[in-house]
Amino acid sequence: MSVFKFFTYICIMKRSQVRQHIIETASDLFYRQGYNLTGINEIIKEASIAKATLYNHFASKEDICLAYLQHKNNVFTKDIQGFVSQTKEGKKQLFALFDFLKKFFDQKDFNGCWCLNTVAELPQDNERIKKEIQKQKEEFIGFIKELVEKNYDQKSDQKNDMLARQIYLLYESSILESKLHENPWPIEAGLSLCKTIVQ
Repeated sequence: MSVFKFFTYICIMKRSQVRQHIIETASDLFYRQGYNLTGINEIIKEASIAKATLYNHFASKEDICLAYLQHKNNVFTKDIQGFVSQTKEGKKQLFALFDFLKKFFDQKDFNGCWCLNTVAELPQDNERIKKEIQKQKEEFIGFIKELVEKNYDQKSDQKNDMLARQIYLLYESSILESKLHENPWPIEAGLSLCKTIVQ
């Protein structure tokens, strides 16, 4: 590798690391405090970077928000897929979604679903972020549908899709209500209802 190529590689790596550092810093602040209560200057201060550095990577706070949502979703997807795959195949893999949620609730920094928290703070006309959240939720429904087809196939794509969406709604309401009540009982109730519809 030439000196020029090596230098270019180092610069790209450093730029990628700085961008990731900004995303992780903003993610922590957005999730704990909320999108609207977190200002650009606070992100800059917490990340210990110059304002020019932040704007060199992100054109706006909205761009940082999109990166935050994608970052949180990537971590969530990896974690929940890994957790479910370790569960014995069959109905238990569907119920494992709620076991994962219980573990999520038990984390000291639990503050509900980052997507639902964010969309609740946004103006109705913010299509960019709303579409990203809708895309992530549809991907999650798709993952649940794959679990249904693998572990509880009803020999009908329409029925499998409907069951996946029902389980999704139970999961989403469980996470929302457990945050509201600061108690795991909505997760336990969601699991109980899931067991009722998956007989």
